[in-house]
Amino acid sequence: MKEEQTRTVRRGRIFPEIQWTEEQKAQKRAEREAFYQRCKPIFDKVKSEFIETHYNWYVAVEPDSGDYFIDKDLNQVWQKCGDKHPGKIHHTFRINETGACGSI
Repeated sequence: MKEEQTRTVRRGRIFPEIQWTEEQKAQKRAEREAFYQRCKPIFDKVKSEFIETHYNWYVAVEPDSGDYFIDKDLNQVWQKCGDKHPGKIHHTFRINETGACGSI
């Protein structure tokens, strides 16, 4: 009779966790905030133009060019932005009162 082999299932992350110093975390937060502040004025303009006709649609903003892309599907808006600006980081908003894409 063949013995059963016990297989250990690995749980958790595949990659080891990155250990960031508090200084690195603060720098990353500041960079994200600065990027958001560059995108926000473009979103505010778009929001005022489209809130009546495209409520709860998504907007991807690429701040270096000032381009924005609108679609009701999140993946489609990301695809449009990525096609036009490959390799560039964009920020996604939702056309509503807060600009938030989700809820808690």
